[in-house]
Amino acid sequence: PNIYTELEISYYLLRRLLGVRTEGDKKAAKVQKLTKSEVLMVNIGSLSTGGRVIAVKADLAKIGLTTPVCTEVGEKIALSRRIDKHWRLIGWGQIRRGITVK
Repeated sequence: PNIYTELEISYYLLRRLLGVRTEGDKKAAKVQKLTKSEVLMVNIGSLSTGGRVIAVKADLAKIGLTTPVCTEVGEKIALSRRIDKHWRLIGWGQIRRGITVK
């Protein structure tokens, strides 16, 4: 497989956060949309790495990884966001293409 430094993914966000209670009412908090230049944790296979969102449109996102990752196109990934000092699962995706290390 190739080694990627940047990934283009198609993603799906959960409707509500897991494991987070909102104050007052008992419903879990909604997941906010991905914003440009926010930091996510990306789990690819068994590897966890940081990633910064470079661009977002509809259900596609471009993520610049902090460490290069050896993976394949079509691989499933998990996306987590930092919420009150804990990483919370916010969605998942599939790798469409990426920028490889030469």
